[in-house]
Amino acid sequence: MIENIFTILTELLYENFIIAVLSAFVWGLLSILLSPCHLSSIPLIIGYLSSYDNLNIKKSITLSLIFATGILITIAIIGLITYSLGRLMGDIGTIGNYLVAIVFFVVGLYLLDVIKLSFGNVINVGKSNNKGLFSALILGLLFGIGLGPCTFAFMAPVLAIVFQFANEKPIYSFSLLISFALGHIILIVVAGSMVSLVQKYLNWSEKSLANKVIKRICGVLVIIGGFYSIFITL
Repeated sequence: MIENIFTILTELLYENFIIAVLSAFVWGLLSILLSPCHLSSIPLIIGYLSSYDNLNIKKSITLSLIFATGILITIAIIGLITYSLGRLMGDIGTIGNYLVAIVFFVVGLYLLDVIKLSFGNVINVGKSNNKGLFSALILGLLFGIGLGPCTFAFMAPVLAIVFQFANEKPIYSFSLLISFALGHIILIVVAGSMVSLVQKYLNWSEKSLANKVIKRICGVLVIIGGFYSIFITL
């Protein structure tokens, strides 16, 4: 079933402009939904945002977007570097997976209140808007390091079209990349925006039971994501 969907989406990339762009967008969605390493970004961003008190929807969308953008920036940089070196795009060996696992463990333990982060409030948020934006970007950049192979596995059909028509149809090729990127980040942004809506509905505060439960659930899921990063490396 899944293979049939992949085949259909790949064929649609060769159709007219609108259909091809929509297909690239769906490929971006699937790169999150069908990839455990990418799917772990959902509890990561939810747990991260739950550290804020009285989070409004504008702030949650902004931070989620910056986090997702950080992921894309790292993936793009790693893709270009590995491609220029003649390696499989995004393949940086086991180092990336171990680094992501460490980030997951640290953030997961933080969300479980096992450890306290105080090194310049890089991840410990809530005191400064600017620091919140910076920490979201750093978290996204670090998380994106280990996602190269997963991302490019889903991005391969889109890249094949882009490389084929990059010189002849630059706008068309660029549109496919942008569409894939939008599909890739939209679920993260939607998940992040839901945090503020739930907070408003439950009237959360930093000391509320609901907030602590959500943080701990996300902490456990993030740690599981860390173990998964190690598992796929072994």
